[in-house]
Amino acid sequence: MQLKLTFGSIKDKLTAVLSLLVRHRKVRRGSAAILFLSLLTFILTANIVPNKVNLVVGQVSPKTFKAEKSIVFEDKNKTYEQRSQAAEKVDKVYSRDPQVSTGVQKDITELTGKVWEIQGDNSLDQADKVAKLHGVLPFVLPVAEIEALAEALPATTQQVEGSLKTMVAGLLDTSEGVSQDRLEDAKKSLNSQIARMSLPKYYEDFSVGVIDRYFRPNAFINLEETKQKQEVAMALIPPTMVSVKEGEKIIGEGEIVTEDHLVKLQALGLTRPNLPWTSILGVFLLMLMLVVVVLFYLYQQNRDIYDHPGLIYLLGIIVLVVLAVGKAITAINVSQWPEFGAQFGFMVPMAAAGMLIAILLDSRLAVLVVAVMSLILVIMTDNQIRFGLVGLVGGISGVYSVSKLSQRGDLVRAGFYTSGANIVAIFVMGLVTGVPFGLLISSSIALGVTNGILSSILTNGALPFLEHTFRLTSPVRLLELSHPNNILLKRLLTEAPGTYHHSIIVGNLAEAAAEAVGGDSLLVRVGAYYHDIGKIKRPYFFIENQMTCDNPHDKIAPSLSTLILTSHVKDGVEMAREHKLPQGIIDIIEQHHGGGLVSFFYHKALESDRPETVTEEEYRYEGPKPQTREAAIVMLADTVEAAVRSLNNRTPGRVEGLVRKIIKDKLNDGQLEESDLTFKDLNLIANSFVRILSGIFHSRIEYPDMTQEIERRKKNVSARKQPTGKGSGG
Repeated sequence: MQLKLTFGSIKDKLTAVLSLLVRHRKVRRGSAAILFLSLLTFILTANIVPNKVNLVVGQVSPKTFKAEKSIVFEDKNKTYEQRSQAAEKVDKVYSRDPQVSTGVQKDITELTGKVWEIQGDNSLDQADKVAKLHGVLPFVLPVAEIEALAEALPATTQQVEGSLKTMVAGLLDTSEGVSQDRLEDAKKSLNSQIARMSLPKYYEDFSVGVIDRYFRPNAFINLEETKQKQEVAMALIPPTMVSVKEGEKIIGEGEIVTEDHLVKLQALGLTRPNLPWTSILGVFLLMLMLVVVVLFYLYQQNRDIYDHPGLIYLLGIIVLVVLAVGKAITAINVSQWPEFGAQFGFMVPMAAAGMLIAILLDSRLAVLVVAVMSLILVIMTDNQIRFGLVGLVGGISGVYSVSKLSQRGDLVRAGFYTSGANIVAIFVMGLVTGVPFGLLISSSIALGVTNGILSSILTNGALPFLEHTFRLTSPVRLLELSHPNNILLKRLLTEAPGTYHHSIIVGNLAEAAAEAVGGDSLLVRVGAYYHDIGKIKRPYFFIENQMTCDNPHDKIAPSLSTLILTSHVKDGVEMAREHKLPQGIIDIIEQHHGGGLVSFFYHKALESDRPETVTEEEYRYEGPKPQTREAAIVMLADTVEAAVRSLNNRTPGRVEGLVRKIIKDKLNDGQLEESDLTFKDLNLIANSFVRILSGIFHSRIEYPDMTQEIERRKKNVSARKQPTGKGSGG
């Protein structure tokens, strides 16, 4: 009993220790790093670790191998060789095409017909007949023979035609016909028959030329039936069995390895050499160095990613998946086109890694990782630098092609840009390495385009999965959310049209301000579109949606009005989470009012009968204050747009003064203290707001009242029609 308790307590303690270690951040990171390096090393050393047999034909055996047991096995190579020889001995099956004989005779008729028509044309002199025969004959005859042929009688030519057709039919219309390998023999036979006809020299040469030009085979190999006969012949050959006795010497030390030796060693499983741990250790340490370089860069240049374990894991997954795909591609063996297959390293989709990292993490980091992965690709392809250089060019092209995404179609275009860059890079490397020009052109286009398309497919396919798994918001997702057909934006447009219009203008203001201070302009614009979606629940309590003069706030207490107004933030967050909007947009919705004061109803409450009971905290939003510059920009744009819209005389000076006053008030109220905006940023934001608002609320020409103008013109016309009275009184 005590022993059981002791074991139980030890188990509980071990479980507690392991649980504590798993919860420890450094332990998790260390374990993930070891796993990543191990997988990376495995991908690279898969070609270093040998199979069961490490000997090759022609190599000197390092030791003597003897059979440890008696076995009988099939020598598949010899079986295949013997069966292939049996298949080659099978007579091929031919099928005769009856149309060929008809076609040959038709060709003979057409040519001889043209000849005897020229011969019988009395309107032509001798020179003209010779010239026309030169143009008609599809083969060359001596000039003297053509002149003699021109003088011959048409009836003789017709007789030659009949004889030739009879001889052709005699060979082609037999059951076996004439095959390609019997074609020359058949022509010789026909020429012999022509010689026995005792024709004049020019008719004999003419006939030989006709046969050489038009006679062709009409018996072709029937592949299906021939294959069936070959399979039957191969099935009759029994497998070649090899017997090895226990203790039998397979190969001695110092002997040259042959194919027979390898077959026996493989069957016995005798050659299982020690793994090259030094090579594996070297690759592991090299990968460790490269990983440290990337992590050091993140520590120095991008601490946000370095401090976020999930993003580090994401980076590792992208690298491993792309390299694993590359390993599979380079392992493809195309025995039919070995020269082409040797260039498959150019198809490794390095651009997919660059595009994914640039979209999800950071463009500068993507360039560094692509450079590191290109070096890894060189190692993975047996130190072939050409593959690494092409991968570097394609990867960097992919990074810059997605640096400014404006729609999802840009990812497809990025694939084409990457294809173009790969084609050029492969072509240049082919010139450097001396690839034959014909192969260079075909491989550059085929491999470059395949690389670009594969990179685009991997990026498009992996992007939604990675976004969802790691809760990231890519530009592509934001672009989808900015489309007016999105269900929330459609509801906002139909149920709260004033708020929708206000949100669009706020988006324009915020986007321009974000660009001015180097913020995420796309996130700011889309966040502005959704910042007031909570107003959908009670749209008519907000002035921009009130189409009539009735204001529901006139009938309720200021405290209740404040509660209704401030609740749109909470309602918006709930709706955003219900529709699974990205966290960045939810943060903007939640923070776009910060802890601001609802000043109108606060002052209205102070004018009540009991002002001493009014506290400022009751009339403030719950917050939190903006935590990022993007949320702070949306807050400022939201407040500025509403204030300027209510301004009566929107002169440039008054608009600028109001904008700067609002920004100053927000700053003094402490609403911007948790964002990282500087005074310089606030000045740039104010300038961009003024510029956009000046374009929206620009002054217009005041046209005169048209009714008054029409009445004035009528009076002038009437006055001109009245008589002046001159000359009426004498």
